[in-house]
Amino acid sequence: MSRPGKARTARRLTTVSAVLVAAVVAAADPALAHTEVEAENARALAQTVTLDFHAASESSSAGITKVEVILPKGITPADIAYKEGPRGWKFDTTSRGYTVSGSKLAIGEDAEFSVTVRQLPDARELVFKTLQSYSDGRVDRWIELDDSGDDGHGHGHPAPTLKLGAAEPGAKPVSPSPTAEATTAAPAGASPNEQSNPTGTPSAKEAAEESDGEDGGMSPAALTGIGAVVLLALGGGVWWFRRHGTPSA
Repeated sequence: MSRPGKARTARRLTTVSAVLVAAVVAAADPALAHTEVEAENARALAQTVTLDFHAASESSSAGITKVEVILPKGITPADIAYKEGPRGWKFDTTSRGYTVSGSKLAIGEDAEFSVTVRQLPDARELVFKTLQSYSDGRVDRWIELDDSGDDGHGHGHPAPTLKLGAAEPGAKPVSPSPTAEATTAAPAGASPNEQSNPTGTPSAKEAAEESDGEDGGMSPAALTGIGAVVLLALGGGVWWFRRHGTPSA
């Protein structure tokens, strides 16, 4: 082979090698950058399911300090229980989900933690939008749906998504947590009447008696007043008769 032919062959090999290296890097980068969620028995309406989160570190100068997860529809913060995570990190619920946070991790160290869900909702997939904070104030927002922010090279910020299988036969939503109901029990030390009628509503007999007193019955005060008027009238009549009466023969 002539020298020019050897040179062309070398250039071609160099170009092919560069393309292969770029392809490998492009394929590996999204896997390292994305925040992911996984679970065993990920089926609709499955109960007591453990979700494993993996938040990859993308900073070369700061460590991860907090991961906030926004729960999808059908799961409330009260349905989540913390299972395990980075040493010293704590779990807290928020109005829209929960956070796992603590002292900054080593630079380049990924944040991995697990939570347990009381029951998965009846859905085909669950999207867990995630905010990942670093010790230098940087925040990676893994909130995009269907790679909507992808630049064509796998550099978007898709939200962690969990695919769910079909619910098992007979699976049903669990009942919500019981709420306190108003009690109708009489308080301790109540009188026999109060114990027999704790709500304070008048009985039929009491209502009838009250109705009689209001409509046609006389109260004790009214009877006393009438008696006093009668006695005064009689006394006045006796006085007049003695003063003006005809003397005896």
